[in-house]
Amino acid sequence: MIYDDHAKRYDKIMAPLERAFLSRWRKDTLSHLPKNARILEVGAGTGLNFVHYPDSAHAVASELAIQMIEIAKEKRSPISLLQADAEMLPFVDGYFDAAFATLVFCSIPDPEKAFKELKRVLKDDGKVILLEHVRPTGMLGYLFDVLNVFTVALMEDHFNRETAKIADAAGLKVVEVKTKALGIVNLIICEV
Repeated sequence: MIYDDHAKRYDKIMAPLERAFLSRWRKDTLSHLPKNARILEVGAGTGLNFVHYPDSAHAVASELAIQMIEIAKEKRSPISLLQADAEMLPFVDGYFDAAFATLVFCSIPDPEKAFKELKRVLKDDGKVILLEHVRPTGMLGYLFDVLNVFTVALMEDHFNRETAKIADAAGLKVVEVKTKALGIVNLIICEV
């Protein structure tokens, strides 16, 4: 798996972006999660979101890449960490109050299937909060279509996904989309 190959370098590669804006965007994203709730993170990576988790009744961070999990273990606090595929979550129906992901749905092979899984494991009034790089509108979108050919081949990363539309097609209600960085990054708030 490509993310296992990059796990040891991931935090170092991301550090300049984290300092410049990503850490602030992560904090804002997680501020939309309910407090004292059961929360699921999909694609926890090396645990860069852990410092921004709200107080919760139970927090679970899932990640597919085992090498990412090994690094995340060093950062975790009272967060349950487990290896899981976003397309086949190992949880009972309706267990979580909210779920979130940051910079993850670009690399999930079947994002619609993953959204349907999130819908399944969330309560009827559950929320899904996403921070995702997406295909921007206008001419920049066409550039991302070209870049996508290379990013998929090199990193299994789909640069031109329209994540809000995919979430909607999977049956989630997209409540709000906030654009950042010329529409390259979106904060997407959904309800079940």
